[in-house]
Amino acid sequence: MVGENSLKIENLVATAGIGCHGKISDYLNVNTFNSLHGRAVASAQGIKAGNPDLNVVVFTGDGDSFSEGLNHLLHAAQNNTDIAVFLHKNDVFGLTTGQATPLSPKGFKGPTTPTGSIDEPMNPLEIVLASGATFVARTYAGDMAETTRIMKAAMTHKGFAFVEIIQPCITYFDTREHFKNAVEHMPAETQATNDLGAALAKVREQSEKIPLGIFYQTQKPTFEEQVV
Repeated sequence: MVGENSLKIENLVATAGIGCHGKISDYLNVNTFNSLHGRAVASAQGIKAGNPDLNVVVFTGDGDSFSEGLNHLLHAAQNNTDIAVFLHKNDVFGLTTGQATPLSPKGFKGPTTPTGSIDEPMNPLEIVLASGATFVARTYAGDMAETTRIMKAAMTHKGFAFVEIIQPCITYFDTREHFKNAVEHMPAETQATNDLGAALAKVREQSEKIPLGIFYQTQKPTFEEQVV
């Protein structure tokens, strides 16, 4: 774990991409960088490499990291770059009026899929776990206390941290009622395992309830520690 001093305002830098989440860079009282579409993670990697003492976080969305910018996300996880990535997951391209994303459920109807999407959705947590992330979690925006706890844990983790934040798009895909009953917190004793196989099995589970919490946490050398 890194020191609490890294969470001071003057040590924080946030990057954001293009999408519903992008305006967050205007609302935070920290140093921010609004990147090109799909380049929020790559921008964060450059900032962290330039000044490893900074605590660098990334705000990104369905398209920004799992469509346009997927390659950057995978390699940042592979490198164990010491950044925290927060996925604003609403399963829709809300900024461009409701198209299906790589994370939309099969059958989703929108402007580009009027009869329903034929694609099975990607599993963000499975993808980043398989790519080498050392901290992987999921939370729900409707539970602010738990979301805050997990975001802080990700920001103080040394290595590549990824948090999927489920957050309904109330304009184009309002799933608030569904998630109110669909999510459940994992027992504390089962969280933050360093058993990759167990974590992968958990995020692949098909059940009526969507588990929330920290699925995986381990320590290994970061990209910045290994670069001379």
